[in-house]
Amino acid sequence: MTETTSSAGSTVSQPGQGAGKTLGSRGASGDPASRGKTTIADGVVAKIAGMAAREVEGVHAMGGGLSRTFGAVRDRVPGGSKSVTRGVKAEVGEVQAALDLEIVVEYGVPIADVAGEVRASVIESVERMTGLEVVEVNIAVSDVKLPDEPDEDEEEPEQPRLR
Repeated sequence: MTETTSSAGSTVSQPGQGAGKTLGSRGASGDPASRGKTTIADGVVAKIAGMAAREVEGVHAMGGGLSRTFGAVRDRVPGGSKSVTRGVKAEVGEVQAALDLEIVVEYGVPIADVAGEVRASVIESVERMTGLEVVEVNIAVSDVKLPDEPDEDEEEPEQPRLR
């Protein structure tokens, strides 16, 4: 077994690597995964978290009123697309990530349960896909979607064009 020192300074034992192992034809030794550095942008983590949060039943939308309004306008612009990062802020370090989410829940759902499910879904998705440790997921419920309220994201009926 060979011991190597990780970038964080801790010693890690790697099974299957003998001390007398012959170098390959390329002259490099060790695990290929340790031959460089991988960085993950805040936006990547925010996208993963946004998708995971939207999959939870009871989450109607992401973001506060102002960001949803600007997002709805941007979505209607030709070539615009829905932003999965709306309502998500990610801070990513070398080995850890922290997330802040702003959600709108549907009326009648238990808010604490929805927040717990969102937190669990986000942590599982981000940790599985990035390998980062999620140290916190803060959730702010900014609104409740009532059954009789129109959706901000729904398309308005198209107006006939004047000629």
